[in-house]
Amino acid sequence: MKKNFQAPLHVADIRLGVDVYFDAWLYSMMMDNNLAWKMNPEFIASPEQMAFMVQLGVDQVYLPCSDATFVMLYTERMHGELQKYYNRAWRIIVRLIRSFIPERLERIRVLHFCRYRFAQHIAQRALIPSRLVKRMTNLVLAQSGLDDPWQEGRSASCRRQREMLELPEIKNNLDRMPRWKLPRDMERARLLLDNLELTRFLCLSAVARDWQKTLPSSREIRRMMLSAEKAVLRIREDVESRLSPSATILFLVDADGGIVFDLAMLQKLIRMGHRVICAVKAGFYFFSPTITDMETDETLMRWLRNGIVLRDQNLSKNDLLRYLREYRLMVISDGTRERLNLTRVSVTFSRAWKEADVILCKGWRAADILLGTSHGFTRDIICYWHDDEGFHVQYRKHAAAARKFNENDIMAQSDAIIEKMRRARLNSQPVMFYSCIIGSIPGQTAVAVALARAFVDNLRKKMDNIFIINPAEHFVEGMDGDDLMFMWERVQRSGYIDIWRFQTVKDIEKSFALLNTKVPPVWQGMDSTYSTGCTKEMRIALDVQAKNREMQIIGPEPRLFVRRSEYGVGKYFDAAFSRETSRDKGNAGAFKPGGKPAPR
Repeated sequence: MKKNFQAPLHVADIRLGVDVYFDAWLYSMMMDNNLAWKMNPEFIASPEQMAFMVQLGVDQVYLPCSDATFVMLYTERMHGELQKYYNRAWRIIVRLIRSFIPERLERIRVLHFCRYRFAQHIAQRALIPSRLVKRMTNLVLAQSGLDDPWQEGRSASCRRQREMLELPEIKNNLDRMPRWKLPRDMERARLLLDNLELTRFLCLSAVARDWQKTLPSSREIRRMMLSAEKAVLRIREDVESRLSPSATILFLVDADGGIVFDLAMLQKLIRMGHRVICAVKAGFYFFSPTITDMETDETLMRWLRNGIVLRDQNLSKNDLLRYLREYRLMVISDGTRERLNLTRVSVTFSRAWKEADVILCKGWRAADILLGTSHGFTRDIICYWHDDEGFHVQYRKHAAAARKFNENDIMAQSDAIIEKMRRARLNSQPVMFYSCIIGSIPGQTAVAVALARAFVDNLRKKMDNIFIINPAEHFVEGMDGDDLMFMWERVQRSGYIDIWRFQTVKDIEKSFALLNTKVPPVWQGMDSTYSTGCTKEMRIALDVQAKNREMQIIGPEPRLFVRRSEYGVGKYFDAAFSRETSRDKGNAGAFKPGGKPAPR
């Protein structure tokens, strides 16, 4: 880096294009940590998927570490604190090797192999410590041929936790009534007691690892729970003002384990009226529960009453909302085998984050990443943990620019359109829906909007007494592709559409003619069969027509809608375009009509 360039002290201040030397270092560091999306789009979250979780500006980069860790990484010499983190990572790996490789010579071989690789990694001074642990863990497991060496240990821990919940030292302190006088109002008294019991479960969850080793006396347990009550009281007003009586909560587990205590706490949240999504690990991450544990461990299965375990890593928005309506408790995998790393999480996890009202995180590891960073997040976050100084809980409000469209918001948008369709029917107006390319060509959304508006306006002039729905006219600021597809499907299945028209090549040629512009190369030969959204809509149209034979479908034949089927996460175009060379490179700026884009 240039010596006169002052590198940012906060990750939120990182901007590409300010200094070429810093950009080069940043790209190199991201490649070393396998965080560069364009280098590995199959496993790293796209910018659109990241937008579900992190509020990022133009040219802003997200890094899964705290500001302090980032500063230590770009310091020219090895920072003492960074060296401590690396040393801790090595101790974790040594402990892992010794825990399941009993044969002495084999253990020595694996240890020395890992020592060589470890030395090479830290010589670069570019690896985030948590990523180093992940990389070294993979090496150890690959050498041993084992997939999860601690599964039995976690199962034993679960049995121990189940027994502990019945111990009088714990049970009596969980059930103990407060010393102070309760409100006379029953509703307020119930809320107060619910919050008090929840706080005690939070405390139990936070200290799970320590108390399994040595259970304190009943008096010490009471003292710890009182300390937790005081800590929670400091954030209670903020949380209650943001949390609805029936909220959706995404819970993140911790590497220290304690999942039975966690589930006891989550069941309390459910009894209070909330819906809970519990995100566990996809595979081995020390004592952190895995998706396999949740399906096979008998102790855990008893605690998952009225819940469901979902392995699908790519749940659609519709499916996720359907499961949330049917179940009060959902268990999903975050898609990783490491400390919380939002750049590597699954699509299902990202959508769960987006649909949640609050993110509840256990452990100092999640707190370091979510509270120690200057990045803003799209949802409110509550982190709680226990250390040598006692019980801690902190609340972080979502980024000011973040906006959530919950299911009711989107339904209200679609209901307003459906009501217009109903009134048109009452006025004897045929209802036409126009399915057209809007965002299926990257960089051409504004052009697509202008084409749709010009064509539909011309149709309205030529056709008498007809009500035409043009998606380009119903743009809602802040909605992404997931939200819009959910909204439009409700409209399309309403039963009020008489004519469903799909955009043809002639429609596009006519639209450019109406705009007094030649058809540019990127649009030549295009029609609705090239649109992922339109492909999905053709399937919906055929399904609706099967129930309403009088509905007419106009446009390309249904059998031709086979080009675009993989809808990019949060995108307005097919995921295949992310992996191909865009057809409109060099042509995106050839035609730039005005108008606000309506992604679809």
